[in-house]
Amino acid sequence: MKPTREQVHYTMSRVRSSGSVIEKQLGTALWKAGFRYRKQYSIFGKPDFVLVSRRVVIFCDSEFWHGYQWGSKAKAAFKSNQEYWFAKIERNRKRDRKVNKELEREGWTVLRFWEHEISSNVDDCVHRVRQAVQAAQQ
Repeated sequence: MKPTREQVHYTMSRVRSSGSVIEKQLGTALWKAGFRYRKQYSIFGKPDFVLVSRRVVIFCDSEFWHGYQWGSKAKAAFKSNQEYWFAKIERNRKRDRKVNKELEREGWTVLRFWEHEISSNVDDCVHRVRQAVQAAQQ
């Protein structure tokens, strides 16, 4: 059965910007691997995790909100209110590019992990963080 407009609105209003399942999963794995990070760190773009002394920032991007495979999935992903959703996802993607560019300009290493990367192979994500930290030390 198709959810009503009110049900969709209620569900979307419960989506939070911090503390998602993928964020908790990656955070736990990073902590177990010995990485000590900051959350809610006051820096441009509001990264999910910040390794301050190494100048590495990490974002956990959900596939819906950040437009994973946006070119090939855009039309099929939305059955109604397409104009709103296309504009919304496009703004998110544009903002992500701007955040990456600004943080890199300020000397930060920016890592972004898609939801499926974290869910299916969090160890690989931790390995990529380790590589970025090692590269930042050189």
